[in-house]
Amino acid sequence: MGKTGLIYHPAYLEHDMGAGHPESPNRLRAIMQQLEESGTMARLTKIEPRKAEDEWIMQVHTPGYVASLNRHAPTSGRVSLDPDTSMSPGSLHAAYLAAGGALAGVDAIMNGQVDHVFCAVRPPGHHAEAGRAMGFCLFNNVAIAARYVQKTYGLSRVLIVDWDVHHGNGTQHSFDDDPSVLFFSTHQYPHYPGTGRVTERGKGAGEGFTINVPMEAGEGDEEYRSVFHKALVPAADAFKPEFVIISAGFDAHRDDPLASMGLTEAGYADLTNIVVGIAERHAEGRILSSLEGGYNLTALAASVDAHIKALLKA
Repeated sequence: MGKTGLIYHPAYLEHDMGAGHPESPNRLRAIMQQLEESGTMARLTKIEPRKAEDEWIMQVHTPGYVASLNRHAPTSGRVSLDPDTSMSPGSLHAAYLAAGGALAGVDAIMNGQVDHVFCAVRPPGHHAEAGRAMGFCLFNNVAIAARYVQKTYGLSRVLIVDWDVHHGNGTQHSFDDDPSVLFFSTHQYPHYPGTGRVTERGKGAGEGFTINVPMEAGEGDEEYRSVFHKALVPAADAFKPEFVIISAGFDAHRDDPLASMGLTEAGYADLTNIVVGIAERHAEGRILSSLEGGYNLTALAASVDAHIKALLKA
């Protein structure tokens, strides 16, 4: 059994896009309460996030975008960044700590403190493009972590598995032409943000290193397991990743209000086990998992708990 770390900070609760917004601080409150009540928390190694340095954020985002966020961060009220995404006074600090949480998680794995890490962070990241916020996301936490592990620790091949119900457009575009990052995504299609067709396979030297598997509404545990076994496992075994990152959205759960998929907590545990197998074969078991979506609080908390318990058994 490996050691699993948890990244969390109360500052993540200070990012607040307003009453009724689905991406609310209550998401993390529900997760933390569930982990405490189930006894899972006591088995986790707590890891402090740090503020991500601009040098690492700008591996993925343009200097102009980073400067713009810093310039427009409000001291009161909210600033709208896109129709779904805004900043409150605590948002920019939370975003820097979310990206920095992923970096601290990479460090903890690479220095042998833990085998895997779950980053209970907000705001999420996989929709954030190089030069714009979108879909509740400010900084692309997993993309930044991928570049960081490559450039800091000299690892050449990183696998990103995105099982959020929405396609990780920002992550895909970060590595479109890069054969050193294999991006694999399952997502309800057609659904926000409208990207993620099976024909999107990367560009230039990166062609074939993007694998999109559009899913139909209503598909659940059995269909997801089949896709992971048939599409992800062979591709990952051929790629032989040295580090594995999960964009861990839990909004493909059957009870989620923003989607129409049929996954259960047990399904998320099964998907975790499949990814663990890949990591153990090729990446010395190294997995960084970072929270993306999931908007039914009960389903989210139970799914995260099942996901972490599967990591703990690895």
